[in-house]
Amino acid sequence: MIWLVIILFAIGIILIVKGGDYFVDASVWIAEALNVPKFLVGATIVSIATTLPELLVSIFAALDKMPDMSVGNAVGSVTANVGLIMSISILALPGAVKRGEMAIKGFLMLFTSVLLLLFSVGGYLSVTESVILLIIFVIYMADNVTEAKKIMGSARDNINISKKEICVNIFKFIVGITAIVLGAQLLVDNGSEIARLFGVPESIIAVTLVAVGTSLPEFVTTISAVIKKQSALSVGNIIGANIIDLTLIMPVCSLIYKGKIPISLQTITLDLPVCIGVIAVAVIPAVITGRFRRWQGIAMIAVYMAYIVKLCI
Repeated sequence: MIWLVIILFAIGIILIVKGGDYFVDASVWIAEALNVPKFLVGATIVSIATTLPELLVSIFAALDKMPDMSVGNAVGSVTANVGLIMSISILALPGAVKRGEMAIKGFLMLFTSVLLLLFSVGGYLSVTESVILLIIFVIYMADNVTEAKKIMGSARDNINISKKEICVNIFKFIVGITAIVLGAQLLVDNGSEIARLFGVPESIIAVTLVAVGTSLPEFVTTISAVIKKQSALSVGNIIGANIIDLTLIMPVCSLIYKGKIPISLQTITLDLPVCIGVIAVAVIPAVITGRFRRWQGIAMIAVYMAYIVKLCI
């Protein structure tokens, strides 16, 4: 029974990763076929697609009345993205960053994480607080669209599309989103079952196994970017994904709970403070100096490892 649950949990992760890969590829192709600028696609569709696993896992958990799993996955994914995945990118490829861009998006990520902590102090997320976070999400996405249009102008690509290409990409789109949905459900069901079998609280499973599992698309993107020496792509994707995680997932789950999703003491006193800490280490020195340095990567991953050890103890 235990091994079956673990196998199903692993299958869920595989489905999410491969499904996300297919979905992103198909989404980009569809956008190109419709003559939508590629930068605009990356700033919107791809960012949302890479956060689909976190979004669906948390929504399914909220629908199944598992608030610790829902909240823990949302917060834990952000912590894993920065403390584990971004730190790998910085360690492998430290270098200069665009201070203006980093200041705006990096501090927005830091601001939303602090705002979420302040909203959570009362022990739940209210409807008003959820709406505020959703407004930030809408403004962020609208700004991305505006910025992309300015950069790309009115440039368009002429693409010859065959019927085979259309069929293949529609198939990949459907298979991708289906795999993500099924994988998310397997991850939630078997993640909570693992917690029960081993006597581990769902909140801990959510911020460790489930959070890292749903962050695998970002991890794969980071490894690919490091290999191709494109660290800016990795960092930008992670920051965008985290802002979406913080301003979309929690409010949606709260609204599912009719505006009062419970926030555990662990989330308020440990998970969110650690999340804010690793974000601050990543963002503030980079904005001040205009560079990512290896000591930041070391500090971020050290904080993340200490956090995991603390949870295990």
